Amino acid sequence: MGSVLDFPASDPNDAVVGARIRRWRDRRGVPFDDLAAALDLTPEALRRVETGRQRLDSARLDAATRALRLPVWALVSDAPAY
Repeated sequence: MGSVLDFPASDPNDAVVGARIRRWRDRRGVPFDDLAAALDLTPEALRRVETGRQRLDSARLDAATRALRLPVWALVSDAPAY
């Protein structure tokens, strides 16, 4: 699987995507540790993703959409994700 990319929290899109992952994880009832395992991340790395301090690569973003049973646009698009 790909890598997680560390970036400064200066890109607001990272925070938006991270918040959406967290919101959908809560809505879908996916346990935090289960999502971390599905993405092959440590819990600390997933926490950084959810707070926008770390960015997922495309392979892990795809894995997140599968684990959360979502289309990719629900995490990355400006369209409202119901």
